[in-house]
Amino acid sequence: MRSIVPLAVIVLAACTTNQQAAEAASDHGRPPQATAIHGVTPGHKCATPGIEKFIGAAGTSQAGAAIKRASKAAVLRWAPPGYMLTMDYREDRVTVYLGPDRKVTKISCG
Repeated sequence: MRSIVPLAVIVLAACTTNQQAAEAASDHGRPPQATAIHGVTPGHKCATPGIEKFIGAAGTSQAGAAIKRASKAAVLRWAPPGYMLTMDYREDRVTVYLGPDRKVTKISCG
């Protein structure tokens, strides 16, 4: 029992410190630090207009980086043929589908 009490004090102190830091930031005219929420990365929302130019390109890390930049996504997900994907929707993710020849066949957000 004695070892649990110090651990609880440390955990509670960490929570207090984060709250104090957020309050201090807002007191200085700055917004508090944005915290990522599942499916949402602050400042990133996938958009597909203009990324159709990558259809037919080789599925390389360079192409993936370019697609990620062009779509303004925070997360890139590759989908090779036969690969199972989760059905969760993330507005900060771009999914790049590949054909059997490892070329990009489709790009979608989510």
